[in-house]
Amino acid sequence: MNIIIAGDFFVSDAYKNKTLLSSCVIDQFNNADLRLVNQEAPITKNIATNKIVKTGPHLQSEAETALPFLKQLGVDVATLANNHILDYGNQGFADTFDALNKANIGYVGAGNNFEEASKAYSFEKDGVKVAILNFAENEWSTTFNEEPGANPLDIIENVKQIQKAKEAHDKVVCIIHGGHEYYQLPSPRMQKQYRFYVDNGADAVVGHHTHCISGYEVYKSAPIIYSLGNFLFTMPSSYPEWYQGLIAKLSINKGEPVGFELVPIEQNKQDFKVSLVGNKEEKILIEKRLEMLSKDIIDAKSLESSWAEFVGSRQAAYQSFLSPLTCVNNRYLKAIIHRSGISKLLSSSNQKILMLNIFRCEAHKDVMQASLATKAKK
Repeated sequence: MNIIIAGDFFVSDAYKNKTLLSSCVIDQFNNADLRLVNQEAPITKNIATNKIVKTGPHLQSEAETALPFLKQLGVDVATLANNHILDYGNQGFADTFDALNKANIGYVGAGNNFEEASKAYSFEKDGVKVAILNFAENEWSTTFNEEPGANPLDIIENVKQIQKAKEAHDKVVCIIHGGHEYYQLPSPRMQKQYRFYVDNGADAVVGHHTHCISGYEVYKSAPIIYSLGNFLFTMPSSYPEWYQGLIAKLSINKGEPVGFELVPIEQNKQDFKVSLVGNKEEKILIEKRLEMLSKDIIDAKSLESSWAEFVGSRQAAYQSFLSPLTCVNNRYLKAIIHRSGISKLLSSSNQKILMLNIFRCEAHKDVMQASLATKAKK
């Protein structure tokens, strides 16, 4: 059995009916038995009143925009566990299910409640049964109860899902939407968690979300591919890695470890058309970078060092999130307060210590998260 998995897919309505898929990419999909793409946006109309309260952009594609591209690729399953799938609320969610059902495209990783969202997608060929599970980090889309949403990244619930799927299938493939945007390595926590999924029955783990490619490792005979990067994402970026990605091709045989191949792809910076990397030198450079990233991943000291460097580069930005100035919307007033030095007084050492304890201690974090979620809904 051959399974193809692609990363983040988003086509804005401005690119409706454009030529965005090269024939060589379509051929890659045609040669697979099961084709999966991360549908990064709800398939719904751009109705402002449906937008949820959140940080970051709201994404959406109308059915007439997104579905023709999915059909060109012959996509069998849309993975929906991602941080944008609930951007347009319950209506956008329902519209997405309706559009996919009408197009005879399956989906996994989302549902009208947690029970539905956590269900595996089952596929069988020549007596081999494979389960696909899809998880997303907890931002604005996940559900833990009777509300619609995506299947959350939750180590206890995820392991239960893996173990249950393994009882009825020969292989279990976990597709995870998570990681740190524009950082090409997993955090040590991610590596530990993804390996733990393998310890509990996952035969392959494939990630996306970071908008850049990452490396891979083979842990206990199971491939862990940390990020495929973007597949087709029609938003401009100043970050070069935004325009490069990987397609994961998994080969599955009963009684054998899952085999894999990573195929480099690229988007044109002008029109976003996606194609295989045709330039031999560029392809060699990507393969060498993958090799270097993968070496860092299996070297614990190197991974820790890279992680510490990344945290250092983001420290100022994250500390600014904790400042009371985030509540001031007027940029002129914010500048005056900042220049006066009052902001430093407001962001005291005691405040940082308090915030550290809230985010570090699971009991405090649970209360803070639930409290903020309630206030955000109001």
